[in-house]
Amino acid sequence: MAADTATHAVDTAAHAGFDLLPVVVLLGAAVVAVPLFKRMGLGSVLGYLAAGLAIGPFGLGLFAEPQSILHVAELGVVMFLFVIGLEMQPSRLWAVRGEIFGLGLAQVGLCIALLTCVGLAPGYPAPQSFVAGTGFVLTSTAIVMQMLEERHALALPKGRRIVAILLLEDLAIVPLLALVAFLAPGGGNVTLAERLASVAIGLASIAALVAAGRYLLDPMFRLLGRAKAREVMTAAALFVVLGAALAMQLGGLSMAMGAFLAGVLLSEASFRHQLEADIEPFRGILLGLFFLGVGMALDLTVIAANWRLIALAVCAYMVLKTLGIYAIARLFRAGNREAIERAVLMAQGGEFTFVLYAAATAVGIIDARADVILTATIIVSMGLTPVLIILHDRLMPKPAPNAEGAEAPENLSASVLLIGFGRVGQIVSQPLLAHSCSISIIETDTQMIRDARDFGFKVYYGDGTRLDILHAAGAAEARIIVVTVNDRAASLKIIELVKAEFPLVPVIARAQDREHTVELIHAGVDWQIRETLESALAIGEKALALMDVDEEERARVLADVRRRDGERLAIELTDGLYAGRDLIHGNAAR
Repeated sequence: MAADTATHAVDTAAHAGFDLLPVVVLLGAAVVAVPLFKRMGLGSVLGYLAAGLAIGPFGLGLFAEPQSILHVAELGVVMFLFVIGLEMQPSRLWAVRGEIFGLGLAQVGLCIALLTCVGLAPGYPAPQSFVAGTGFVLTSTAIVMQMLEERHALALPKGRRIVAILLLEDLAIVPLLALVAFLAPGGGNVTLAERLASVAIGLASIAALVAAGRYLLDPMFRLLGRAKAREVMTAAALFVVLGAALAMQLGGLSMAMGAFLAGVLLSEASFRHQLEADIEPFRGILLGLFFLGVGMALDLTVIAANWRLIALAVCAYMVLKTLGIYAIARLFRAGNREAIERAVLMAQGGEFTFVLYAAATAVGIIDARADVILTATIIVSMGLTPVLIILHDRLMPKPAPNAEGAEAPENLSASVLLIGFGRVGQIVSQPLLAHSCSISIIETDTQMIRDARDFGFKVYYGDGTRLDILHAAGAAEARIIVVTVNDRAASLKIIELVKAEFPLVPVIARAQDREHTVELIHAGVDWQIRETLESALAIGEKALALMDVDEEERARVLADVRRRDGERLAIELTDGLYAGRDLIHGNAAR
């Protein structure tokens, strides 16, 4: 009996080990490829795609059915949209309704018209041309959102406009699927009652989800919160996301749309941040898995057999879509740079395209061969997007500063020359002005100059790394120069210039961290302070006070901390190396 049990355990372990192999391979490929590609400046998306291609059927052949992985990995897109929904309170969503149904509808409409012509021009039937072109109009939410996140643009106005367009495209999948059914051979025989029934089912699914979100979810999470079981809260978060996605799918709508609606409904709940924290690990892993699946699904044999047709389709669709997006962006008064960036970001086809093409194949609008070629076209366009973004960032000239309303320095003379008028420079100026010191201020941010003027400050436009600007700003006549720019390389260059040309003028500088402090001292700065040091010590002193430590003891402790910090800094300067660790805890002292 014991022997049988042991044998069964070994067999189970062996079976479990076999099942774990695909998971280990997927994670290993991501762990190797993504950091490597990010280090080369190519971005994480391209790393995932390359890793998927390497381990897929046309690389090492470790996976034979990438489509099965794609189906699971689509949950990453679903969870990604749920997290986006959590950030979109109904009030904020209502505020961008014009961009969703104005800008989004205009872009989708124009791009559908342009891309349908790609199929009509060589003589393909209108239904096939429409479905093929319309599928390419549906942008990859996963790629664009990942790119916006990496570029820290999600919260910017230009990022919000792209998100609004993506939302409209997600909503558009519903009428497009209905239109595919209508365009199918024999689709015209579908009765009006059947079409109305499908629309009613979709609307009922949305209404049921909204009602559940309003009346059931908040009480449920409050009840679970009182139970204080973290794993149950995580399970409940997953249940809400996947349940909402399933409800929309059963209603004939998009899973991603259901997840987004669930996120919006929970966006004003008190436990929103807890939900986001619980979902985030699953979202990141599954989204990476989606990109891996896309890379694996790239059928190189199909591309090799039809490379001319696929290359022509990719070029035609991407070029026309780019032109359409740019035209609509300019029509809606976006700047030239924003319009180009939006066009490059959204030039590819997306994951919902696979759903549309599969539906069209099922009803006979396109055949299996056309489906494979069109799918390959979409995947190639998705793989090209990170490359196009890199080319955009490298080739697009940097924006010239708008110096309107900003005056260049000329023959200035003051006791203090302040270089940089950001958050630190503004605070530094206050005690100097309060003591009636004369100050000349130069800054390179023209918007900051205009804002400062509204508050009564006279700030000149000037780059402190240029010697002619320093002369014009009165560096030679100043009693002291204060450098508070938020650019460590620029601050080092300024100090080197000042100490070389005006060696008798004392220089005070802002240091961002300990390493920067060492660099500034080597550059010859007369006095520097790490911007976080005194504020952190003040917080520490306040914490001691709240713990009833008397004032004398607090002063002794802080003096000891400062002494140890100074000793460590002296050691680093003597050794000529940056260790970056303090003497108290051995942690990085920034």
